[in-house]
Amino acid sequence: MAVGDSSTAIGKAPSGAFLFTGVENSRPLADTVGVTLNMHNADIAFAALLCMFMLGCATVPPSLDAEAITEEMLLAGAPFAAEPGDIPPIHDSAVLALDPRMQVFLDRYVNPRDGDYIKLQQLVYAMLNEGTFGLDYDDRTRTAAETYRVGRGNCLSFTNMFVAMAREVGLDVHYQEVDIPPDWTQQGDTFVLNRHVNAHVDLGLAGEHVVDFNLDDFKASYERRIVSDRRAMAHYYNNIGVERMQAGESAAAFAYFRKALADNDSRFAPAWANLGTLYRREGYLAYAEASYHQALKVNPKDSVAMSNLAGLYDARGDAEQAAYYRDRVTYHRRRNPYYRYQLAREAFLAQEYHDAISHLKYAIRKRETEDAFFFLLGLSYLQTGDRQAARRWLEKAEAVAADDRLKRNYQSKLDMLLSSSKR
Repeated sequence: MAVGDSSTAIGKAPSGAFLFTGVENSRPLADTVGVTLNMHNADIAFAALLCMFMLGCATVPPSLDAEAITEEMLLAGAPFAAEPGDIPPIHDSAVLALDPRMQVFLDRYVNPRDGDYIKLQQLVYAMLNEGTFGLDYDDRTRTAAETYRVGRGNCLSFTNMFVAMAREVGLDVHYQEVDIPPDWTQQGDTFVLNRHVNAHVDLGLAGEHVVDFNLDDFKASYERRIVSDRRAMAHYYNNIGVERMQAGESAAAFAYFRKALADNDSRFAPAWANLGTLYRREGYLAYAEASYHQALKVNPKDSVAMSNLAGLYDARGDAEQAAYYRDRVTYHRRRNPYYRYQLAREAFLAQEYHDAISHLKYAIRKRETEDAFFFLLGLSYLQTGDRQAARRWLEKAEAVAADDRLKRNYQSKLDMLLSSSKR
């Protein structure tokens, strides 16, 4: 998850996917923060300057003050010195630990003598069935046991619970990051960039399956990658850090960001970017700048870090540096197929159909598996009077649709639109 307020930014599933259901959690004004809430596994980002896409290329070196601040100094957190006891103890084992009630639940609904595929079905259906358990979404990040106890959470919370229980019944399950289209939400003066995580289950000869708690937003065409538990814990602690920062608990927020980076994954850019926002909010601007550059060091395309650097340099009066990062945002934003799709939708609504066609052709070159791109391209050609091209692209939308329901929907629209265009 990534988060941003008026001054800075923070950052908080394959073929054969078995989509039982899915959940995870973007647009900035000034500060941006990134977190993985897993509503869609939502990373929250506080982003400035309405910069919301990833950037990738060489960056301008940080100022001398920021250059003097090392990674070790950033993680030492001298500005956030706290007395022992100010920060609750943090234990990795608690995140995926089962409590006795969870074990009772598994004993009741999952038969350990059944095969893995049947056990997977039993577990997922029991989790989602309101008569047995049921799940409700909220924006809190919780451990597996906390999520079970309250029956609520974001999609990282639900994924934690699923992974813990699936492993307990002997399933080979791992966390998986999913590259969803940029998704920004606003919380007060904070902009949140939502990222997504779900679970990947390897059933051997029975295939690989995805369990996702945000079925409405997940698509099998989204790029995804299995990640280590360390990476997943970095998502978890980063999210908790953002939640503490939003609550004004700076020392605790720092402890969780440090836990994400020092103890789990030092290459997790969203936590570096969010740490930068925390430093900026506390008035340590050189530390903030160094944190943002550290985020870009491990991921040169991190949108939250880039946006927040532009805002930081603007506030400092460094117009050249600010313009540099704004230009990089603009450049890479226009290379994002989902952004070009959004521009195409706006052009279509403005009846600028040739502009829409241009944006959509670019988007399709970048992502050939998005049926919505093909469908809007077909509609755009239909509006220009080119029925032959419209049919070709509408049929392509039907061909790449992920399931039979979507295919039937596209076929129905194709018949209706082409029929009405003859009149």
